Amino acid sequence: MAAGVGRRLAACLLNISEARSKEVVERVARAAVYEKQGGRCEGITVLNIFSDHDYNRSVITIVATIDQIGGAIVSACVQACELIDMRRHSGAHPCLGAVDLVPIYPLGECVGLEECGQEARAVAVSLTERVPGTSVFHFGFADTPQQCSLVQRRKELGWFQKNPDLRAMQSDVGAMPGKRYGLTGVGASPYVMNCNVTISTSAVGVGRQVAEALRGSSPGGVPGLQVMALPHEGAVEIACNVESLLRPPEGQEGWPSYWIQGRPYCYPPASLITARVAELAMQHRVGTLGTALVGFTPEECRRLAEHALAQGVGEYWREQRKVHM
Repeated sequence: MAAGVGRRLAACLLNISEARSKEVVERVARAAVYEKQGGRCEGITVLNIFSDHDYNRSVITIVATIDQIGGAIVSACVQACELIDMRRHSGAHPCLGAVDLVPIYPLGECVGLEECGQEARAVAVSLTERVPGTSVFHFGFADTPQQCSLVQRRKELGWFQKNPDLRAMQSDVGAMPGKRYGLTGVGASPYVMNCNVTISTSAVGVGRQVAEALRGSSPGGVPGLQVMALPHEGAVEIACNVESLLRPPEGQEGWPSYWIQGRPYCYPPASLITARVAELAMQHRVGTLGTALVGFTPEECRRLAEHALAQGVGEYWREQRKVHM
């Protein structure tokens, strides 16, 4: 890997609405790192694929320099749109699109949030031009000038409703949302991890109470957490989006941290999230069954990407397994 490349890295945790066909998911992942003629694209790697059968959702971790990542993302999205038809989709996880979420995160010190936002907007335009009928909404640093968060935009669109009405939704780029491709969120923000803790009950109502108390917006909740409770493999999963914060909460100065253009960002560790879920679940006489980290921490993501790119490995995910803690 050329000197300084690590300082220009960015990541995309691409969320697609398919997990039950391994062939489809891997074809989408390979599209990010291979040209149509079959040659490998230098400087791009797919670090991880996390697929969940019940949710029928996969998260594909793509890393490249900020100058290359847009093309890799668009190629993967085009392949996903060719292979995934939302008219036939079913799964326990809320979703709107065949390509449901395209978040771009800075990994290297020389990549800023505004630059990631610009790249996200370019991805949205390219996708809707290459796949007529696709629709995109922006969030975070791609949503100018408001910079509304993903949660805010999802609330506006009705993403959290049981049966969201695509016909009532307005896209920011592309066509009006339709049933074939649905609606895709494209944006940029500081790194967001996914940390899911399973509790030993099938009562979703109990899970919702745990999720409500855990959210960063709730009194006594964990700062930086956005949380849902979802039925999962006969139990309930407390699914957490772990956002990066510019400053650690009071008393939490030891939280893991990384840098974006000279500014430190931090996030609550998985161990803290697991312990807090266990504490809240115990109030309902319920235990925990395990924790799954979807992908990597930002530090792990950069370290593994630098290693994979230095070794010229595009399909690094083949060396990875689902991480349990």
